[in-house]
Amino acid sequence: MQIIQELLETLKSNEQEMINLRRYFHQHPEISFQEKETSKYIQEFYKTLDCTLTQKGEGYGFVVDIIGGKPGIKVALRADFDALAVYEENDLSFKSQNPGVMHACGHDAHTAYIMILAKSLIQLKEQLPGSIRIIHQPAEEVAPGGAKGMIEDGALEGVDHVFGVHVMTGMETGTIAFHSAETQTGRSNFTIELQGRGGHAAIPQLSNDAIIAGCYFVTQLQTVVSRRVDPFDTATLTIGSFDGVGTFNAIKDSVTLKGDVRVMKESTREMIERQIRQMAKGLELTFGVSTKVEYDNNYPVLYNDEKLTEFLVEILKKEELADVTEVVDLGPQTPSEDFSYYGQVVPSTFFYIGTHPDEEGDYPHHSPRFKLNEKSLLIAAQAVGVVTLHDLFKNQDDPSQV
Repeated sequence: MQIIQELLETLKSNEQEMINLRRYFHQHPEISFQEKETSKYIQEFYKTLDCTLTQKGEGYGFVVDIIGGKPGIKVALRADFDALAVYEENDLSFKSQNPGVMHACGHDAHTAYIMILAKSLIQLKEQLPGSIRIIHQPAEEVAPGGAKGMIEDGALEGVDHVFGVHVMTGMETGTIAFHSAETQTGRSNFTIELQGRGGHAAIPQLSNDAIIAGCYFVTQLQTVVSRRVDPFDTATLTIGSFDGVGTFNAIKDSVTLKGDVRVMKESTREMIERQIRQMAKGLELTFGVSTKVEYDNNYPVLYNDEKLTEFLVEILKKEELADVTEVVDLGPQTPSEDFSYYGQVVPSTFFYIGTHPDEEGDYPHHSPRFKLNEKSLLIAAQAVGVVTLHDLFKNQDDPSQV
């Protein structure tokens, strides 16, 4: 109990530094796989602290190891630090200084809270059993994501559990949410090129209109979810780009379509891919066009380990953190997350911190008007901190020390 109180007090006393860090990152965003200066800034923060820093993966990711004073398990805490290609429309004193790039999903908050949490845990490390690995991950937003490369380079070697959080503007500040088992969708992206035969708009019989074939294909795809997916399952299929730009008096010879698929089961992912490829082949027979399908199965379904999630919820309810108003099951979420790769290797759980702004204006993630409530940074740090301490101490001879 004493060490938890020490941690909570230390975090509270460093809340303003947490906010200042978040605002710095918000002013200086960098998109996925280009976060060179962000990574450099974070690494500088750790240089005077008693920890070990190791580069992981081909990008700008790295891990920070905090070795406790006694043997025990290794717990990893992950935070992402990439931004989005979004032009910020907020009028803030710390508005993005990189036009066309914005922290519009809260990764600036993730990075700021975990840096101060890491600093606070380093101050307590001699009292800790086991070790803590801080995973500073780039490129969550863009496939193949930063997690996969870091894992392949050993980011999870010796790790027993991984915890991660995401701030959520759709939840009231003070709310912490969780879900067990399948929690966020897996994602696939595809590109389909249709090649017909161009010609004069007044002589259509001498052409083979790729736009007609493409329109039919988009309509036909709507039957995949409505007629091939179990109504009790979850899936979405979206055509987000139909590139058939031409001119008013010419029949287009080719079009390119780009689509997005989200699923909650890997078996559903496989079925949808088969259906899309089958329908593309059908276009060749029906319209006499040729098709080329490029299909990318990227982020897996995010699976929260049931026992670890149950443990997380038990601790969060037991500790009754001052700024936490409720701990609730949010249910499955349709966005995808490359945190899912960690859960394929070791038991992991990913939960949510409410960050609804106090002021008017509730804009969703990825919006150019996205804002968050900075009170959520301390809540995130305290929630992850107490869960980490309980996880480290739970198998010790005297777990009452926590």
